[in-house]
Amino acid sequence: MKKEVILTGDRPTGKLHIGHYVGSLINRVKLQDTNDYDMNIMIADTQALTDNARNPEKIRNSLLEVLLDYLAVGIDPKKSNIFIQSQIPELNELTMHYLNLVSLSRLERNPTVKNEIKERGFENSIPAGFLIYPVSQAADITAFKAELVPVGEDQLPMIEQTREIVRSFNSIYKTNILIEPKAIIPEGISARLPGIDGKSKMSKSLGNTIYLSDDEDTIRKKIMSMYTDPNHIRVEDPGNIEGNVVFTYLEIFCKDKILLNEMKEHYKRGGLGDVKIKKYLNEILQAELKPIRVRRNDFEKNKDYLYEILREGSLIARNIATNTLDEVRNAIGINYFN
Repeated sequence: MKKEVILTGDRPTGKLHIGHYVGSLINRVKLQDTNDYDMNIMIADTQALTDNARNPEKIRNSLLEVLLDYLAVGIDPKKSNIFIQSQIPELNELTMHYLNLVSLSRLERNPTVKNEIKERGFENSIPAGFLIYPVSQAADITAFKAELVPVGEDQLPMIEQTREIVRSFNSIYKTNILIEPKAIIPEGISARLPGIDGKSKMSKSLGNTIYLSDDEDTIRKKIMSMYTDPNHIRVEDPGNIEGNVVFTYLEIFCKDKILLNEMKEHYKRGGLGDVKIKKYLNEILQAELKPIRVRRNDFEKNKDYLYEILREGSLIARNIATNTLDEVRNAIGINYFN
């Protein structure tokens, strides 16, 4: 029985943090371990260069960091094919063919792209490569004939744009070789994990993250600096749990929901201090992240093994993408010498 194909991945712009862990990595391991899917995990360095072209060292230096985080959380290269986007040049030609099917105005209307342009402050200086990355993403997805793409809700417009491209291509060239993907949204995660400073987004660039590789002391210091309720000045004061980052994290990581509910009620009526709830969160997060950090340190000792994972994964991925590109060229009618 043919397994459904999944494509997922990350931009290598630094180490991964607990936002990635909660939002995608945990789910990838679960999907991988069911053995029901053909898992493909792409380190999207080409996409990362669309807004880091003048700092390629940042991308190169992050490749192994991302891979180490993958292995540390339980992603198994024997069960999931891990590869590097830039090592699959066939994706670039697929992107070019798909660009002919998409208007500039449609790209500019993509809500995800509009939001990310605003976040990066590009205004009228948008790199062309960044603007077209939804089309590049469509090339990635269709090259592997991925039926399922795990994403957060903010990425749904990207998947819809891929579906539009697939429909256009299949209709224009009277074929059915491209597959319309479906999005998988992790259960129970409706939004990104907020930053430790209370901002809505955890981001490397904002410096409000807890990394999977952070040591014990760093984690403790970051938790003790977390945003809570600014009006909860004295222990006896009633506190607000809405927008209180410590309780947001406890809601996700605390397994004892009865105790958590008691703490919430205690905090709301007063008599429970911020230091105490932060210490409790520290205890929980340390237990969660220590095994990940230990595994990461073990894998880090064998760089040759890490590069071999990426080399073998990229060879497998390129063979798949080559077959899809041949089909696309045949459909268009430009495989002149075959």
